[in-house]
Amino acid sequence: MDFLQQLILALVQGLTEFLPISSSAHLILVPKLFDWSDQGLAFDVAVHVGTLSAVVIYFREELKVMSRDWLRSITTRQQTAESRLAWGVLIGTIPVGLCGLLFKGIIETSLRSELVIASTTILFGLLLLWADREGRRERDEHTLSWRDIIIIGCAQAIALIPGTSRSGITITAGLMLGLTRSAAARFSFLLSIPVIVLSGTLVTLDLVQAQTAVDWQALFTGAIISGLSAYACIHFFLKLLDRIGMVPFVVYRILLGILLFFVFI
Repeated sequence: MDFLQQLILALVQGLTEFLPISSSAHLILVPKLFDWSDQGLAFDVAVHVGTLSAVVIYFREELKVMSRDWLRSITTRQQTAESRLAWGVLIGTIPVGLCGLLFKGIIETSLRSELVIASTTILFGLLLLWADREGRRERDEHTLSWRDIIIIGCAQAIALIPGTSRSGITITAGLMLGLTRSAAARFSFLLSIPVIVLSGTLVTLDLVQAQTAVDWQALFTGAIISGLSAYACIHFFLKLLDRIGMVPFVVYRILLGILLFFVFI
């Protein structure tokens, strides 16, 4: 890959990982539009490392408290709001982990068609709009019950279908359960940490088995750019979310889905 390709793909990964607009739709559309070959497993690992670093650094203070209270909850069996949130992130990851292992073959073959991605980009965008309009938006992430967490976790598993958007569907579920926009987004971002670790680990195992040559400069560039863009994305998304709502992202998803139909069908 030349530098322009590294830059664009890393920016696409960094921005679309956390915005509710479907990273898979962009990562399929962008190379097609520029007639680029596949970027390879190693680059996928690098940009995953970048986005993981961004969310961990951004929520570093919350993660410190959550980790401390989570460890204490194991030894003392006493729960705090932060330890419950930490357990919620772990429990909410179980559905996507199980579904990923059970349906990996189907997801990587039958569900990666352009028709599926275009359809889910529009469908789940409209569902996000409905949740944003109908949700009560009066709770924060610390009020989530175990039932709520399982529901959001199962919603995250649906995001294994390309075009759904992991952040989009988990924010949608949070809004349906009465979370504020910012609370739904924060829980979605925290929930992304173990998911990115799991997906990055799987891609790394595939990379090791493939035994291909590695362009370290491209990997370093991809990780840095995706990390910086992801950090900026998280910061400004949370700052502007309550002001702009979900409508701009829904409109964008609908236009993107139409473009995918136009280009590939």
